[in-house]
Amino acid sequence: MTHASPSPDDGALLPLDAVRERPAPVPARPAKGVPEPAAVLPVARVAVDTPLPHLDRPFDYLVPATVDADAVPGARVRVRFAGKLVDGFLLERLEASEHEGKLARLEKVVSPEPVLTPEIVALARAVADRYAGTLADVLRLAVPPRHAKVEAEAVPPSPDAGPPDGPEPAREAGPGPWADYPDGESFLAALAEGLSPRAVWTALPGTGEGGPQWAAAVAVAVRETLRGGRGALVVLPDGKDVTLADAALSAVLEPGAHVALTADLGPAERYRRWLRVLRGQARAVVGTRGAAFAPVRDLGLAVVWDDGDDLHAERLAPYPHTREILALRAYQSRAGLLIGGYARTAEATQLVATGWAGTIAATRETVRTRAPRVRPAGEDSELARDEAARAARLPSLAWRALRTGLTAGPVLVQVPRRGYLPALACQNCRAPARCGHCSGPLALRGGHAAPYCRWCGRIAGQWRCAACGGVRVRAQVIGARRTAEELGRAFPSVQVRTSGKDGVLATVGAARALVVATPGAEPVAEGGYAAAVLLDGWALLGRPDLRVAEETLRRWMNAAALLRPQAELVVLADSSVLAVQALLRWDPVTHAERELADRTELGFPPAVRMATLTGSPAAVREMLGEIVLPEGAQVLGPVPVDSPRGDQVRERAMLRVPRGAGSALAAALKGAVGVRSARKAPEVVRVCIDPLDVI
Repeated sequence: MTHASPSPDDGALLPLDAVRERPAPVPARPAKGVPEPAAVLPVARVAVDTPLPHLDRPFDYLVPATVDADAVPGARVRVRFAGKLVDGFLLERLEASEHEGKLARLEKVVSPEPVLTPEIVALARAVADRYAGTLADVLRLAVPPRHAKVEAEAVPPSPDAGPPDGPEPAREAGPGPWADYPDGESFLAALAEGLSPRAVWTALPGTGEGGPQWAAAVAVAVRETLRGGRGALVVLPDGKDVTLADAALSAVLEPGAHVALTADLGPAERYRRWLRVLRGQARAVVGTRGAAFAPVRDLGLAVVWDDGDDLHAERLAPYPHTREILALRAYQSRAGLLIGGYARTAEATQLVATGWAGTIAATRETVRTRAPRVRPAGEDSELARDEAARAARLPSLAWRALRTGLTAGPVLVQVPRRGYLPALACQNCRAPARCGHCSGPLALRGGHAAPYCRWCGRIAGQWRCAACGGVRVRAQVIGARRTAEELGRAFPSVQVRTSGKDGVLATVGAARALVVATPGAEPVAEGGYAAAVLLDGWALLGRPDLRVAEETLRRWMNAAALLRPQAELVVLADSSVLAVQALLRWDPVTHAERELADRTELGFPPAVRMATLTGSPAAVREMLGEIVLPEGAQVLGPVPVDSPRGDQVRERAMLRVPRGAGSALAAALKGAVGVRSARKAPEVVRVCIDPLDVI
C-alpha cells in the first residue's frame, strides 16, 4: 500500500503548537550489519566471472560507501555469487537497479585501476555474440591477470614515453616500401589525415637491410597513423614476426612510442607493458593474437599480418580468429584495417568482393622483378632428362639448385614434417605401423632409437605388423631432422642448420649454409637466400582439409619471399596443380578468387556461416534436437571423428546457414548451450563457429 504525501493545507487541520512541535524526519539508517550505500550512484553493474553460459549477463550489486571512491567503471571487484566469492569487472555505476529484491554488496574492490575500458567491453560483447560464447570467456582473453607489484609501481611521466595525446613525432618521413604500390601513398595519406581506410594488402616478396619489406611497410603505416594523432595495433602470428616488426617500428618511431606484447615476456613484464598502453604512455602495440584486445587509445589502424596462419585462431573458447576480432574492432572504433600477407585467404577475398575493403597490390612488372624463378620438379623436360626424378625425393634438379645456390650464399630447404621419422609403415605390406596398446601411430626419434607411439609414448620394441606379421618398419614420412642428416652427408663441407619445433632460428648470416626448416620456422637470411627447395609437396597437398590448397600456397610463398630477387626456387610437386601454377606466376589473388568461387558453389565458408558441434554421440544428438535453427539452415552429420588420444567415441555435426543468418545461428547455439548448462547436462558439447578444420 502506498500513501500520498500530505499537501501544505493538511497542516491547517492541526493546532498551531502541534505543527511547531512536530519533529523533523530522521533519515532511515541501514540495519545492523548492512553497510551504508554510496550517496551517489549506489548501484554497480558487474560482469561476474562465471563459466555458466546461462548466466551470461551483468548483475547489480550495492556499492558500500567505504569503497565508493575505488569502485570506478573498469575496476576489478570481488562479489558473492551463488554463495561463493568470485571475481568480476565493474561495468558501470547506476542510480537505481531494475532488480526488485534486495541487492548484495560489493565485497571488495581488488584494484581501483580501470583495466576494462568501455571500448574493450563492447568489443568483447560483440566477439562473444559472434562466436556463440560468453562475455566472461572473452574477457579472460582480453584482460591479462593482475600483477599487484607492477600495478603499484609509480607512474612518473618518463622522457621516452612520448606525449600522451596529440600527434606523435616521427624520425623520418617518406612512403618507404609503399612507393612500390600504386595505391600505397594514398593509403598512408588517408591514415595521416585521420581517415579509416580498409585494405587487403598483397605484399611483395624480398628482404632489405632490416629484414623482410613487409615489416618496414607496417612500421611506416603505424608512423603515419600516430602522426595523425591516433593509435595503432599490429597483430602477428608468432614471436619471430613480432621481433622483426618491433625492430622496424623502433627504426621509424620515437623511443617509447610503442610496446611489444608476447606470451614469453612473463606475467610481470607483460602486465607492465599492457598498463603503459592502458594509461596512454604508448600509442602503438605490436604482438601476437592476445594483443588484439590491447586497450590502445583512439585506435586509428589495426593490422593483421598473414591472416591465414592457424596461430591467429584462438585455442580457448569461444575460439575467435584475430582477423574477425580486428574487423569488429575497426568497425566499432571507426578505425582503419590492413589485412596483409604474401598469399591471400578466401576470407580476405570475401571482404574485397563485398566492397567492405579495397586492395593494395603492386603492378605485374614490379612483381616479376622481385619474385624468385620457380621451377617444378615434375616438368616434362626435366623428367625426360632424369627418369628417376619421378620417384626420387631429391631429384637432380633439386641437387643442382642446392649446389649452385651454395656458391653464392645460404640455401633454404623447407620440409613439411618435423622430427626424424614421424610416420612408419610395415616393410613388407606397407601398412601403417600402429601401437599394440592404443593403436596410435609409431615414429622414430633418431637413427638408433626404437619405435615409439606418438599417442601414449610407449616403446614398441616387440612390434609385429597386424596385417602380415612382419617385424621390420620403413619410413612413411621423413621429417626435418632426418633430412638435415641426409643433406649433411651429401654436403660434408657445408654447415647444416635446422629451425623447427626444437628451436626456431630468427636469422642466419650471409655465409654459405644449408638451412632446413619446417613451414613457419624459416629464419631470415642476411641479404636473402641464394636458392631454395620445397620438399615433399605431396605431404602438404594430400591432407584432407578444405583449406589445403590455400594453406599450401601460403606456406610456399612465405618461404619463397625470403629469397633474393630472381633466385632459383624448386618445388617438388606436379606443375598441373593449381597451387603450383599460382606459385609459378606469383599470383595469389587469382588463386584466392578461384578458391572463393569454388567454396561459394559448394556452400563452404566464407560464402556461408558454418558451426560444428563436437562431443559424445548422445550429447551431440541431444543438442541437435533442442536447437531452434534459423530458416534455411542445414544439418550435416553427425559423423564419427578421431579423438585426440583415440580412447573416446566422438561425433561431429555441422550446421550451415546463409551468410546473412550467421547472427541468428550464433544466438540459437548460445541459447541451446545455455539450456544444457541450466539443467546441468553432464556432457559438454564443443561449439565452434567457422572453424579452420571444417573437414
